[in-house]
Order: sequence, then C-alpha cells, then structure tokens
Amino acid sequence: MIKNYLTIAFRNFWRHKLFTLINITGLSVGISATLVIYLIVHYDFTFDKFHKDSDRIYRVVSNFSFQGRPGYNRGVSGIVPPSIRSKVTGVELTAPVYTLSPDVFIPSKKGVPTKFKAQDRIAFTDPQYFKIFNYTWLAGSPSTSLAEPNQVVLTSERAKLYFPSLPYSQILGKIVTYDTLQATVTGIVQTFTQNSDLTFRDFISFSTVNAHKNLADMAGLTDWGGTSSSSVVFIKLLPGIQPANIEKQLNNILKKENPPSPDDKGSSRSFSLQALEDVHFNSDYGVFDFSDSASKNTLYGLMIIAAFLLVLACINFINLTTAQATQRAKEIGIRKTMGSSRWQLVIQFLSETFFITLFAVIISIALTPLILKLFADFIPAGVKADFIHQPDILLFLVILTLAVSFLSGFYPAVMLSGYKPVLVLKNQAQNNSSKTRNAWLRKSLTVSQFVIAQFLIMATILVSKQIYYALHKDLGFKKDAIIVINAPFRKSNPVINFVLLNKLRAMPQVELAGIGADAPSSGGTNTTSGIYMNGKSEIKTEVELKFGDTNYIPIYQIKLLAGRNIVPSDTMKAALINNAYAKVLGFKNPDDALGKSFKLNGKPMVIAGVMGDFAERSLHSAINPLALQYGQSKFETRVLHVALKPETAGGHEWKTAIAGMEKAWKEAYPDDDFGYYFYDENIARFYDDERNTATLLTWATGLSILISCLGLLGLAIYTTNQRTKEIGVRKVLGATVTQIVALLSSELVMLILLAFAIVTPLSWWAMHRWMEGFADRTTISWWIFAGSGTAMLLVAILTSSFQTIKAAIAKPVDSLRSE
Repeated sequence: MIKNYLTIAFRNFWRHKLFTLINITGLSVGISATLVIYLIVHYDFTFDKFHKDSDRIYRVVSNFSFQGRPGYNRGVSGIVPPSIRSKVTGVELTAPVYTLSPDVFIPSKKGVPTKFKAQDRIAFTDPQYFKIFNYTWLAGSPSTSLAEPNQVVLTSERAKLYFPSLPYSQILGKIVTYDTLQATVTGIVQTFTQNSDLTFRDFISFSTVNAHKNLADMAGLTDWGGTSSSSVVFIKLLPGIQPANIEKQLNNILKKENPPSPDDKGSSRSFSLQALEDVHFNSDYGVFDFSDSASKNTLYGLMIIAAFLLVLACINFINLTTAQATQRAKEIGIRKTMGSSRWQLVIQFLSETFFITLFAVIISIALTPLILKLFADFIPAGVKADFIHQPDILLFLVILTLAVSFLSGFYPAVMLSGYKPVLVLKNQAQNNSSKTRNAWLRKSLTVSQFVIAQFLIMATILVSKQIYYALHKDLGFKKDAIIVINAPFRKSNPVINFVLLNKLRAMPQVELAGIGADAPSSGGTNTTSGIYMNGKSEIKTEVELKFGDTNYIPIYQIKLLAGRNIVPSDTMKAALINNAYAKVLGFKNPDDALGKSFKLNGKPMVIAGVMGDFAERSLHSAINPLALQYGQSKFETRVLHVALKPETAGGHEWKTAIAGMEKAWKEAYPDDDFGYYFYDENIARFYDDERNTATLLTWATGLSILISCLGLLGLAIYTTNQRTKEIGVRKVLGATVTQIVALLSSELVMLILLAFAIVTPLSWWAMHRWMEGFADRTTISWWIFAGSGTAMLLVAILTSSFQTIKAAIAKPVDSLRSE
C-alpha cells in the first residue's frame, strides 16, 4: 500500500510540475525562515539552563528612584555579600563577584614576562561560586582552591592561552600576575561549552581583596552608600524559600545600616532578586560588560514573523490544492467505486502533502547555513546549524514537518475525499454550495495573505522612517568630522593627556581640539544630585554631569542661550546647565538663571551659563537635567575631542591626520593600542537594534511578498485555464484585451482592498505601541499606509498580469476548437 501511495504521489507531482514547484518553493521559504528563527530563539532561551537547581539561583540587584525616575544597577554595595551570610536566613550559598580588566603577565624562560593586555572576564570570587554553578574540574580541588589569598582558578581556555605547552597538572603552582598582583594557580575548570553569560576565565580568591587595602577600598567592602556594577553577588536559596522573603530581609538591613538622610527627599534605593533565567534578557540591569543581553520582545517578534511566513506557505498550498480539486475528481470517483474508503483517500492526500513538505524541509536544511552566513552581522555568533550534535533541532524538524503537513494537507484531503462517486462520474464533482464554500475559503485565505504582507510592508517603512529621523535630526550638537580618543582607563594621566592634546592642536588637519570626559551623547552615564533653594523650598534633582574644557562647546557647536562659556577658573565654583535643568529650577527665561547658586554633589556652584538642550543618549531617552563643568581630575580629562577641517574632494587629509594622531599617541602611551572613533559613527551605533530589526523586517516582507506572489501566480494560472473558453467567447463577441485583463483582475483588486481595510487599523495600533519606546519620535504618516497598499496592489497585479495578459491575447480559435 505504501508503494502504491508513493507511486500515485510522484505521478501526480510529475503531472502538475508547475504547481508542485510553486508549493515546494513556498514551503521551503517559510520553513527556512522558521528554522533559522528557531535556531536563534533556541540559542537565547537555553542560556544557563544547565546549572543544577537553576530555579533557586538569583542575582541581587539595586533599584533606585529619584524624583519619580527609576534607575537600575546590576551591582550592589561591597558590604552586601557578607551581610547576606551573617544576617539573612533562607540563603543556602552566597558568592560575591568583583570584575576587573587588568594586564596579565606570565613568566617566560627568556626572563621577560609575556604580557596579555587588558584581559576581561576576570573576577574575584570565593569557593561557593563553584558550588552554585556547575563546573567540571580538570585539575585541583574545589575544596581547597580559592581558600587562601592570592590564589587563582583558570578555565581550560585561559590556561592554554597562558601556558600553551603545559598539561593541566603542571600548570598548578604557576604564578600569574594581574597588573602587580601575583596569584598562584590552584585549579583548572573546563570552559563552559553550553550557552552561558557566566563566561569568566580567571577566578581570583576573594580573600585577596581583603588582604590588599587598595583593592578593599576599590570594592567598598565596608561601604553601604556606593553601588558599582563591577560588584555583583549571586545567591542560591534554600528549597521552598520565596524571593520576596529574602528581598524583605535585605531591604530591612539596608534601612537599618544606611538610613535615608533629610537631603534624600524624593529618592529611594532598594534591593531585589533577579532570577538567573532573567539575567540574559533584562537590559535594565544588563549582563556583564563583556556580554550583551537579548530582548525577549525581539525573539517573540521573530517567532511571530516565522509563524506569518509559515502560515503564508500553508495558505498557498491549501489554495492551490483546492483550486485543482476538479482535476482529480474522476480519479477519486473511480477509487471510491473500486472500494477505497474515505480515510484511505485522506491518507493518500496527506502522504502527498508530507512528501512535498519533506522535500521543502530538505531544501531548508541545505539553505540554513547559507542564511546564517548571510545574516552573520546581527545573528549571535553562537548560533550554528549543528543538526547532528543537537538532537532537539532534529526533533523540532520532525515536529515541524508533521505540523506543516497536517495544517497544509488536512482540509484539502478531507474536501477531496468527500466527493460522491455518482456525481463525479457525471462530471458534477461539486454542487453549487460546495463550489461557493471552497471559493469563499480561497478568498478568505488570500485576504489573510495580503493582510500579513501589507502589515510587514507598513512596519518596515515605519522602522526605516524612525531610524532616518534619529540619524538626521538636529540633536543639539555637531557630530560630523569629530574624532574621539579615549586615554587608557587605568593609566590615564592628565599631564600626559595635555601634552598629547597640544600635539594634536599643532596638526594642520585639526580645526579644534579639547579635553574632557564623555562626548555630549554617549552610552555612559555619570549622575549626581543637584540641590537648589527656591526661597524656602528645596528643589532636588538628579543631574547628568559632563566635563570638558573651553573648546568643548565650540567643538560640538552647542548653543549658549545665556551667559558665557566655561573657563579654567570655574573648576570648583561654576558650571553650565542645560535649558531643561533651568526649567526644572523654575526659570522660564534662561537669563534669569545666571548667577544663581546651587549645589552639585554637595559642592556649592554658580550658574555661569545656560546651554541649549541636546540629546544625552539615544532618542529612546528623554532630555534630562545636565551640568557641564571644567574638567581637571584624572577621570575628567581622559577623553580627547578633535574637530577636523573639511576634507578636500578626493583628498587624504583625514587619513594623514589619523596617522599623525597614532604617532603622537604612541609617544604618550607606548604600551597601549591607539583607539579612536568618528563620533557620527558612534551615534549611529545607538540604533543598531533598530537597523537589525529593519533588515529582518525587510527580508520578512520580501519573503512574504514572494510567497504570496507564488500563490497568486498559481491561482492566476488555474483561473485562466478554467476560464479559457469564456475568454474565447468574449473575444469573439468583441471584448478587448484591456477589458478581459480588467475582468480577470477585478476580483484580485477587491481582495487587496479588503485586506487593506483590515490591516490599516491593526498596523496603526502596533506602530503606535512600538513608537512609545522612543522619547523623541517621528510621526506615523498617512502615506505609510497609502504607499503600502498601493505597492501591494501593483505587485499583485504585475504578478497576475503575466498570466492574464497571456490569456487575453490568445487566439479565440485555439480555445474554442474543442467545441
């Protein structure tokens, strides 16, 4: 019987080659997209799932509120971990983690240590870390490693980097120097092969921090006031303990040890527990500086796109199969007359669908590595099409094949198998009600296709419009032809930086150069409290701090609405504020704010000038109160801002300037790599996620249109074939080619217009919700909807016109010859 099913299936495929090709192409496109999206989603949702009792593992995080504005930090005060161990009940294990990025030195036989610059993924922690998280030990013992100060455990990856020629057992006892701190290797663990955000490579004993005063001061081990994102703590709860219980205890301890002061009116601070499974997805707290968080909303969006494309492909199959139903009517009638049951016919038709789906899946498997390579720029590097070593992917493919076969083939199989032999053999395969029902089904499914395709077109246009708006909007400062150079974070020296600055100013290609901290709009934040006494009332506000010199304002061409620029004598007594801060303080006219006294971080200041507002971060964030001070300290003078003169057409002035800057840099910091970036490119990187979304939407839109057009072409071919004689009669009676094309296309136009009426309000609602994520956003213009509908109409008419025009210009004698 199976052989018979196969024979009949392949005979039918060969007889209807074009329709079979359309079905396989549509399904392979939909399945390929679904498979790639599954690989991405599966990759992100499996992070740190392999740890034992992962549902009981949490990270303690800090939450802030300042005048109603929330703030988040993945770190805690350095004193929190020991306080949890001594004062909190219900916690089984506690592991402090303090991260840093030092230079690493390894002794060599030549006497000159091998240097590894600024290694990341290095952390101070203690033995309980290895009890919370599952590591495989290759050398050393978890009970003794990290038990004493100046000990280090390496991962296998880092051990091979530091000591490439030694087996693990001989690496034990070796000395590794982190900047000036020497540590002895006491253990080696296997680098995680599973997906994990805990990708630390060097684990230095936390007791080392206590043994070195400078490290203890930096980690703030006795300070309840500070919060550093470098100081993290993981805990494992006892079975049955609720996170809310631990949060309550922690916040009670915080209130007792660090009670709010009278100056903290309107501000608050609290601790909460973040589940391990949430660490990979929560961008508020972030993962670690060396890891990026994923967006659940983006992943859910990808899953919706995959479902859309798969549904489009299934709709195509159903439409084309039901449209061809009458061509198999006699076959079905004879089979039933010969004794075939209805369920035997259902199985036959479902098996045909299964084979088509199977061919599409095989094509998709072959295409997946190519698609991953094509989108390598924004698909996580860990996403791989490893079908052999990942059995869950094979299981997904099996389930997907069966699901698509059932969804695509069940209705056509039930419909075809329901034909009555007597009517079939009388050339009356379907009565009028059946024909009407099937026609309405095809129309409904076709409208659904156009709804999905137009929705994706509208979404793509809006996302692209918002990105264009963000990149071309006047942000309140100049961003073109500016180079930003960051001095080495730990080695930054104001004296050296000023010497370097003078060398840059002397270069002929440089228009202006200045020194300070972050550029006007940056990813980093540096905030403090600002206090202004307005009569008897106190206005306390969180204020963003920027540092620069006298050239900072002219380099970035920031507008001065009132007052003067900052000067060196302003270091500790005067500052500029932005107009947003002036309004918060109650000054409607910027001139009224000049000379007023206020406090920044508790230090008295005078308002020397008021700047025009500028974007401090991406357009996702609103413009907040900001102050600009003259920089003087190490961290206030570690960034060089260089405005270049315009480059002549075809000239290489900027390239020459960069080469000269690198030479000057090497004279100032010979051991460090020269790092710089063009400021406008850095601004553009704020919107990488949106650009990736736009790219994905563009491809999804293109694929949805392709699938829809394939189905439309198939239906056009079938319809014109069915109406061949009608077209011939109309031409004999005087109908023109234009009239016939209009007749054949009128139904299609009505379906597209109906789809447009359905999708427009849905698209507007979805766009409005997405745009709420931007504090400054473009408008949802009417032409987005009109253009999308028009584009879909033109594409659909163009696709069907190949067949309708061909039918319209055919000679009537050819179509009427059989009459």
